[in-house]
Amino acid sequence: MKNQEIAKIFYEIADFLEMEEVAFKPYAYQKAALALETLGEDIGEIYQRGGKKALEEIPSIGKNIAEKIIEYLKTGKIKHYQDYQKKYPVDMAELTSVEGLGPKMVRDLYKHLKIKNLKDLEKAARASKIRNLPNFGEQTEKNILQGIKFLKRSKGRFLLGEILPRVREIENSLKNLKEVEEISVCGSVRRMKETIGDVDFLVVTKSPQKVMDFFCSLPGIVKIWGTGITKSSVRLAEGFGMDLRVVPRKSYGSALQYFTGSKEHNIQTRKIAMDKGLKLNEYGVFRGKKQVAGKTEEEVYKILGMKCPPPEIRENRGEIGAALRQAQGKPNGLPKLVELKDIKGDLHCHSKWDGGENTILEMAQEAMAQGYQYLGIADHTKFLRIEHGLDETKLAQQRKEIDKLNAKIQTSNAKFKILQGAETNILNDGSIDIKDEALKKLDYAIAGVHSNMKMAKEKMTERIIRAMKNPYIKIISHPTGRILKRRDEYQIDIDKILRAARETKTILEVNSFPERLDLNDVNVKRAVGAGIKLIINTDSHHKDQLRFMEYGVATARRGWAEKKDIINTQPLEKLLKFFK
Repeated sequence: MKNQEIAKIFYEIADFLEMEEVAFKPYAYQKAALALETLGEDIGEIYQRGGKKALEEIPSIGKNIAEKIIEYLKTGKIKHYQDYQKKYPVDMAELTSVEGLGPKMVRDLYKHLKIKNLKDLEKAARASKIRNLPNFGEQTEKNILQGIKFLKRSKGRFLLGEILPRVREIENSLKNLKEVEEISVCGSVRRMKETIGDVDFLVVTKSPQKVMDFFCSLPGIVKIWGTGITKSSVRLAEGFGMDLRVVPRKSYGSALQYFTGSKEHNIQTRKIAMDKGLKLNEYGVFRGKKQVAGKTEEEVYKILGMKCPPPEIRENRGEIGAALRQAQGKPNGLPKLVELKDIKGDLHCHSKWDGGENTILEMAQEAMAQGYQYLGIADHTKFLRIEHGLDETKLAQQRKEIDKLNAKIQTSNAKFKILQGAETNILNDGSIDIKDEALKKLDYAIAGVHSNMKMAKEKMTERIIRAMKNPYIKIISHPTGRILKRRDEYQIDIDKILRAARETKTILEVNSFPERLDLNDVNVKRAVGAGIKLIINTDSHHKDQLRFMEYGVATARRGWAEKKDIINTQPLEKLLKFFK
């Protein structure tokens, strides 16, 4: 799909325009990029079917932007973008990936120090050259070095939400080949890790050469590292690598178990096999030279005396013991993990009221299309002026609109309801930026940290706990504040936060947005173990982002969360009881 490629270019054009302080146009390109990112269909197919007119019917795609999309589809280039690249020969995506480094700062760094990329930036910062520039200073220089250090830790990793749609597209292409008898995605993708290094496909076929030839000729491949009858390795234009392995049917289960991993999980299963006088590898389970299992994963785990653990929890965090206990009929076996089908609604969605892309009605219609029973609109409040945050008066006006919409919707769908929430801001002292009199009129209130994120650990912890003690705050959004590949977590005492959540009965959010996935899986498991209720929300700013729920559910599953742990698996009547 060309959607992501064009969206990336539009985001960078927006940055270049911002560098030059052009009014309004950066936002137009950002909206167009977001529309392309969340589009459920390939932009090329839309153009082939309906031409320029069909492109202009996509929200946020006007005449000029449609022309640039057509230019890219026909030539693979956009001249307007290339002109900016010549004028400012900087790696915009790389430089702005450093936390706190915006387009105007990139402009100034290039103007004064000819900094073009991350390597130049680090060199200048280490030489203390940045602190002397206008509007920078010593602390900014330190923050830049800290941001670079964080980026290095995540180098070579891709967000699950970035690559999963592409992986599924490739998987479906392979699955449709008549020569392919069985196919699975393995590795960290199958375990639904938040970031992915590369992708492994496993195939059973009697015609390996045909399958390999097809795989190596897929659109978007820019490098073939190696190809053979049993394994081929390629790299896609998006930057990530893929391996395709062909295995015999009798070994499919063992190969699936082995290549799903994790490494730590596999070490433990091999130890169990050895203790039983068996040998376990990707080819099967063997007693001496005789293969005694390997056709299916269930068969492999059964001969080891285990129930087959869900792929998401194969991280050697207790699942081995749980699988052994369950096979023996003992308590504390494997959890019955929450599933996407269990989710009844989404309570962290933004609308046009605070700069989102869609109206409340459009968001609600999409939620109904997904089979939800309810949708919560939680627009930002007044402290976030950049997001058009709502004050007490606007919240009251929004309530009137929601009441009218509910009256209209329930004539045709009595089981669906729009709830009014708000994503309020936790101020530096832990107070909330909306008065309690307005908060208590909402169906629920969310609070999150959106400013001053480099507070000392003790102060940040106290700040969040004070917000939890507000009787009208029911949910803490993206509790640790991380942005994957861009920003580390706040410095907080997570144990104190969890204790406060239990004492105040505050619900913690698992934020499904691909760049957040916060709480992460480790903290989800700790919260579940402490008996704290969670909610899985998408933080959608566009109706098509409601599909991100899948990523939050995957994170919750990796943290051993069950249906009973997640409040938005409950029908509306039971859900509302959590907010009383």
